[in-house]
Order: sequence, then structure tokens, then C-alpha cells
Amino acid sequence: MTEPNCGIVKVIIPALNEEETIVRVIEDIPRERVSEIIVVDNGCSDRTADRAAAAGARVVREPWPGYGSACLRGLAAAAGADVVVFLDGDYSDYPEEMGLLLDTLCQGFDMVVGSRLAGARAPGALPPHSVFGNWLVSTLINRQTGARYTDLGPFRAVRYEKLMNLGMADPDYGWTVEMALRAAHAGWRVAEVPVRYRKRAAGRSKITGSFTASIKTAIKMFRVLLRLRRTLRAERCGL
Repeated sequence: MTEPNCGIVKVIIPALNEEETIVRVIEDIPRERVSEIIVVDNGCSDRTADRAAAAGARVVREPWPGYGSACLRGLAAAAGADVVVFLDGDYSDYPEEMGLLLDTLCQGFDMVVGSRLAGARAPGALPPHSVFGNWLVSTLINRQTGARYTDLGPFRAVRYEKLMNLGMADPDYGWTVEMALRAAHAGWRVAEVPVRYRKRAAGRSKITGSFTASIKTAIKMFRVLLRLRRTLRAERCGL
């Protein structure tokens, strides 16, 4: 079967000290579907950048800390893409499943999110507090907008020009909340596909590896959600 042609596809991998996993992530990406892999060094103090470059990725640097800051830098570096795929560097996602997202996107969608909650998860890969937090924030967005999100996972494929015009600005872990909410308000055609999820292969997660960090991130997501609701309401009213 011929794979759908999504145009020029570039992968963006925000990374902070992922030297033990970054090569495996890059090696498992289906290269026949991808024009370029961009690893964003978000202040790494280890050999992540060197190992990513040796594995064939283009490394760009974003000194300002934060997941959203790294994603924005990756977007700037991905100029010329038709589609961008966001993927974490800790090997908790299955990069080889990228084709599932791209095949669905090419059916006429603007964004496809890999849902960890709808897919198979390894024991302990997503702790209960993370499952609950994702469900709660997704539910609030759905009730406000009529969307049907089940997860706010980072593994996603998006039309590049659409995303560049969306007004993304959050510099931290509110990035996925902002994208979900703005996409729903913009009337994007959004789909989800179930994806597998495993415990990170090395090191400790910046969020799910700590209950305290998870709670802080959840609070931050709620604040982003409330702020964006006010912002989007003002934009609709022309204020």
C-alpha cells in the first residue's frame, strides 16, 4: 500500500539532558517519511547535542528554559515544512508509530494527537496523578469548546502553516494546553490516534517522575487554561 504524501515533514524533539536516550529516539523514527530531524538543545549539560548530531539530527539551541520555548525554537528552525511532528527525547513514546499520526493527518486533518490514554501503556509509564490531570484538563477544554480530546500528550503531527498562525506563546508546559484550546477555538480538524507509551528508558522524568513536579505542572496548566479563556474571549470581542 502506498503511504499518503504529507509533503515535507520535519520532526522537532525538545531535549534537556537526554544523552542516554536521544540516539534511540532518532534511530526509531521512520526516515522514509521525514525530511529532517531537529533536536532542540534546551540547556543540556550533558552530551545530548553531540549524540543527536552524530545520529543525523540537526541541533539548534534554545537557552531560554521551558518546553514551550524549545518548541518555538524548533518551529523557527523548521521553516519550509508542510508538517511538523513533535516528539519527546526520553524514549517514552514509540517513534516508529509516527506513521499512524501522519497517515491520519493526510486524510484531511490539521492536527493529530497521539493519545496515551487511549493506547497501551506499560505499567508505571503514566502515574495515576498524571492520568487524572490529563483527563481533567482535557475534559474542561472539551466542555468549553466542544472538542473531543482524551489526552494532551506531546506526540503530535500538525500542519506547519496552521500552527505558525495560531499565536502560540506559552514558554513552558502549558504549551500543549494552549495548542489544544487555540486549535479548538480556531475550528481545526483534530483527530486522535491511540499510541503506546512506556517508562522512560533512562533518567527521571521532569514531570511524571515526581509527584510534586506533576502537581506544579497541573497547577500551571490550569492557570494557562484560565488565562487563555480570558484572552480568547477578548480576541473574539475585538478587545
